[in-house]
Amino acid sequence: MILDQGLVQSNLERFLDCATPVVPSQVLSKSEIRNLNKLWHPREREKVEYFTLSDLWNCFDEWSVYGAGVPVTLDGSGETLVQYYVPYLSAIQIFTGNSLANGLREETDSYGETRDSFSDSFSDESESEKLSRCEGSSYEDGVFEQESLWHTNDRLGYLYFQYFESSAPYGRVPLMDKISGLAQKYPGLMSLRSVDLSPASWMAVSWYPIYHIPMGRTIKDLSTCFLTYHTLSFSFQDTDIEEGIGGAKRKLRNGEAISLPPFGLATYKMEGSVWLSGRSSGRDQERLLSLWSVADSWLKQLRVQHHDFDYFMGNHYRRG
Repeated sequence: MILDQGLVQSNLERFLDCATPVVPSQVLSKSEIRNLNKLWHPREREKVEYFTLSDLWNCFDEWSVYGAGVPVTLDGSGETLVQYYVPYLSAIQIFTGNSLANGLREETDSYGETRDSFSDSFSDESESEKLSRCEGSSYEDGVFEQESLWHTNDRLGYLYFQYFESSAPYGRVPLMDKISGLAQKYPGLMSLRSVDLSPASWMAVSWYPIYHIPMGRTIKDLSTCFLTYHTLSFSFQDTDIEEGIGGAKRKLRNGEAISLPPFGLATYKMEGSVWLSGRSSGRDQERLLSLWSVADSWLKQLRVQHHDFDYFMGNHYRRG
């Protein structure tokens, strides 16, 4: 398939677009609008739209099974193929209000979770899965410092849940399967809404290539892996996080939707010229550096050590 280079997005833009979940939105009642946390939602609005986390995860359902297809134009020939990527949950932090966090903790405790709030540091599922749910929790490896978090609770909210994947890619399960498993013990992962979350709530998704169509040949440039960062909060839905990737709202066939384009990005094995070539190579290079810088700054502000980010950046992309 041959496409006119002047009429299409760059390969990087296509990936970012395909990696953007578009979630069905709902409208908040007027009484609930009045009760929004003014520190997190300072702007007065007559209409507030939100999404549920369960609807967000549904966006990854088909991708988790078949992969997300990204059209990629090969440099020089103009031929386009479709590269498929499977999403994996790399990291997530969910901050809520105090009263909501208490209610969710009680709900979680009914599943047999009765740990002390500061000792709830690791999941009992495996040593490689770091997991916690509590207000003001901290990891033994220093991901969060208790005193610092308590001093910033009014701004950050209360940490309901966090997870950082550290196992090798071949030992992971696709994002939808991981979330479904975690939600058995932490039901807030399904019931929470974007308006319930503080601006500090976020997730990172790692995308690993599985196959491309048409098949039949190995293309080294297509072994690139991506790590995208997305907000989970209502607070950033009124702004375009990245120009050219898409606005904060899109139309669905049956109504409105909220899109969550990556606000941060890291890459691994970005070799050759597939992702940085042609007329847009300069713009794409700037976008990569900008998205990486934002991700790095975000993690530093939250004092988070993100295993996948460290690994990706320790094996930074090379130009072939």
